[in-house]
Amino acid sequence: MEDETPLRERLVDVGADMLAAEGIGALGLREIARRAGVSHGAPRRYFPTHRSLLSAVAGRGFDALKDRLDAAVDPAGDPRTQVCRLAEAYVGFAVEHRPMFELMFRHDLLESGDDVDGADGADGADGLPRLRDKTLPMFASVVALIARHRQDAARDRSPGPGNAPAAVAPRPEDAPAAVAAVFWANVHGIAQLWSWGSLSLTLGAPAPGDAQAHESLAPLIVRTVDAHLGPANP
Repeated sequence: MEDETPLRERLVDVGADMLAAEGIGALGLREIARRAGVSHGAPRRYFPTHRSLLSAVAGRGFDALKDRLDAAVDPAGDPRTQVCRLAEAYVGFAVEHRPMFELMFRHDLLESGDDVDGADGADGADGLPRLRDKTLPMFASVVALIARHRQDAARDRSPGPGNAPAAVAPRPEDAPAAVAAVFWANVHGIAQLWSWGSLSLTLGAPAPGDAQAHESLAPLIVRTVDAHLGPANP
């Protein structure tokens, strides 16, 4: 029976399956076309370059990561706790979907100027490529959690009436977006090193994917959150 999945989606499906089974190096445009059962020129109707097809495959990864983070985080919950959960979910995704995770951040292989997800070939409403449209909201959610944590911490530290200290101008490096960027870089490094097995080797911990590995990962996440948000109980 002929596959009735639209060709564009079928090509991305095949690419995602190949990535999971064989890694980034297997994702040749001709081989994807062959496994999809079409001529080697057929993908060009939807993906003018190899990079644009890889970007569409990476887009699938960002969708899956977003679903993973959304399931882990309660936006109305304690922001510090949610930041920890987000970091654990991020690292968990990297371990479980290592080839996809690596492709998602290989911007040397991905298309940065063209649409990668819309069937009509248009950019998003704000003119940004849709791959960015998938990443920026996730980053914004981290910024929002950090901003809310700052507000809660400031409220808890506020002195009684008449004892308010003089206002101190915030430093640019302390802005929630700057803190979120450094925090993300830190967590991404943990995710990479953990998924490669480097941290478990260094720490003498169970290998990634082992049922006991979380016991070694959790303290790293807590230390990372402490480093960027301050200790929970100073």
